[in-house]
Amino acid sequence: MAREVHLNLFAFGAGHHSAAWRAPGSSAERLGEIDYWQQLAQTAERGLFDAFFLADGQAAGIGGLSRSPGWYLEPVTTLTALARATRHIGLVTTISATFWDPFHAARLLGSLDHISGGRAGINVVTSMTDDEARNHAMAALPAHAERYARAEEFIDVIERLWDSWPASAVRAERDGVYVDESQLKSLNHHGRFFDVAGPLNLPSPPQGRPVLFQAGASEPGRNLAARAAEGIYAVAWDLEMARDYRGDIRRRAAEFGRDPDGIAVMPGLVTYVGATEAEAYEKKAALDALLPIDDALDQLAFFVGQDTSGWELDAPVPELPPVEEFTGPKGRYLTVLRIIETKRPTVRELLGYLAAGGGHATFIGTPEQIADEIERWVDGGGADGFNLMPPALPASIDDFVDQVVPVLQERGRFRTGYDAATLRGNLGLPAPDPLRR
Repeated sequence: MAREVHLNLFAFGAGHHSAAWRAPGSSAERLGEIDYWQQLAQTAERGLFDAFFLADGQAAGIGGLSRSPGWYLEPVTTLTALARATRHIGLVTTISATFWDPFHAARLLGSLDHISGGRAGINVVTSMTDDEARNHAMAALPAHAERYARAEEFIDVIERLWDSWPASAVRAERDGVYVDESQLKSLNHHGRFFDVAGPLNLPSPPQGRPVLFQAGASEPGRNLAARAAEGIYAVAWDLEMARDYRGDIRRRAAEFGRDPDGIAVMPGLVTYVGATEAEAYEKKAALDALLPIDDALDQLAFFVGQDTSGWELDAPVPELPPVEEFTGPKGRYLTVLRIIETKRPTVRELLGYLAAGGGHATFIGTPEQIADEIERWVDGGGADGFNLMPPALPASIDDFVDQVVPVLQERGRFRTGYDAATLRGNLGLPAPDPLRR
């Protein structure tokens, strides 16, 4: 039997294409309106998506805000509001283990799970920039290895906090006790990064624990994802990259004693949908035409570690050194090399691919063509589903829900109704294991 596809909406600004906000009629003026985010979440729920995801950053990004919108509403607050405007869709937020305290995070996410009736998820990250660190009493980010060691301890503590007050302990006996305190568990955790007494001052969430997501790409990141994550937001330009990553994660998970089928790997996916393939490419070209070229070349220069200002826009991309000789962030550089290898783009075309998602998979075509690619990736072992990154919002998510989802449903590859009451249930994930630490 063919596997059912999982879909997650990653909502960001006016869309993931960095020039989407420049388009006539864009959502640029609505980013502070909760009705805008409610509309996006309700569209994704109409499309029967598993979850609605908000990423987060801890700095304003001065120097880049003039070119494109950045972070706006705080995501936990936003998702709590959306919990009252939706009924079924999961609600996932990013939390930085580098800056957050585990007790605070466990209480907020546990509360979101209660308020939403079991639909909360947490994407644990380690953050990326020194600008963020300087907003949290740090001169710079801790070393990469230290951030991941902290994230491991952070996850261990929040899971134990969610387990520390079993819901069964609430008796509410009018002539007796409210809580059977004998069931509560103190943590008395004294670790390298955190000291937490516990228990949490909130009964365990409806799901047992909110679903834990991660996006590890580096060696320690992959180990953390394989050890702890139940859902993984991955980066892969093509099926080969996706298959290699998913296979590696599943192998590592098995080595940690986990069932690999208990992990849903969802690569990011940018889609341009048209009634014809030509129309789909026209939608992409219209957004690409709004890109400020100098800004886009500056971004490319950062990705490839060299001056790109003199590159001829409508000529092929100049030859780049192999990844082994590159001294910057290798993951993004490898993605750039793969785009060049598979698409043979001009410099201008490369800028367009990087503008929407920064190198995530990009499917362009009719609803049937996009559904074909989704099936090819899932059946080819590259994905359990996708973290959809619409280039323009709300137009691109409307296109996907109204045109691609029905094709997947007709082919028996996507649900026609929500079968479970919780995010964990809709993702087909097992109940959390209280012994896993």
